[in-house]
Amino acid sequence: PDNIHAVFRMDRRSVLMRKNKYTLAVLGAGTLWGFMGFFRRTLDTMGLSASNCIAVRGIFAALLFGIAMLITDRKAFKVKLRDTWCFLGSGIVSLLLFSLCYFKAMDYMSLSNAAILLYTAPCFVILFSALLFKEKITARKLAAMLIAFAGCCLVSGIGTGSKINTTGILFGLGSGICYALFSIFSRFAINRGYSTFTINFYTCLLAGLGALIVGGVEFVPAITSTAPNFLFAAATGLVTCFLPYLCYTYGLTGLENGKASIMASIEPVVATLCGIFIYHEALTAMSAAGILLVLSAIVLLNLKPKTA
Repeated sequence: PDNIHAVFRMDRRSVLMRKNKYTLAVLGAGTLWGFMGFFRRTLDTMGLSASNCIAVRGIFAALLFGIAMLITDRKAFKVKLRDTWCFLGSGIVSLLLFSLCYFKAMDYMSLSNAAILLYTAPCFVILFSALLFKEKITARKLAAMLIAFAGCCLVSGIGTGSKINTTGILFGLGSGICYALFSIFSRFAINRGYSTFTINFYTCLLAGLGALIVGGVEFVPAITSTAPNFLFAAATGLVTCFLPYLCYTYGLTGLENGKASIMASIEPVVATLCGIFIYHEALTAMSAAGILLVLSAIVLLNLKPKTA
């Protein structure tokens, strides 16, 4: 009996360690996405439009994923024709359309209100995952989702006196739905046996090519005019696309979609901290409370269940 209990404890510890790896991967992804504003603002100074920024992120990230696949596993490039819809979904419907809707929402409302609507994504992920993958909607998951959403609202500065209209709301909700669909399409691809490298290579490639069609290639001289500009564009693809999507899809292999999406809500927390430390923006009591709420939601999701 003692040996059986020892084996059970060791097995349980190994399961928890694997779960912790997946959790840290998703938190790492959300953290890296939080630097998006910094890279976006800098690319703005180079004269790049929203679609140009998407193209830079997607193309450079696809190149990095392609190089990694050439080195580690060239068979990962192979995709069955009947599964191409998974990658069209994650690349065009999710990554490209989410970015375009999000940037368009900013034209009709404040940054904070656009961000709030974007972070309705976990709600859609939980709903879609329950319908498509039979993931349970637990009380803990719902509580964490509500706490995280409230935190995102506070961090984004809800109620700052900005105008809201129907068009902006529709674009904002569209960004949230498309953002959520990355988890859904990726889950379908994972269930079909595709690696995180395969999923992300085709996702980034299709999103980048789609952005080139939408926004053109007039930005190329701007990012190739000097070595620092080119290196910064490459860093944009590495930090805001290659590494976070690699981490997030890896996290999805060991976590439910809903939990992963909620934990990725750490992104606006990091974005707020970037604003404070890089752009010397003030930390308000509302933002501080929002940060605590998002962190509380993450802790709640990772509490160990009670055992008899």
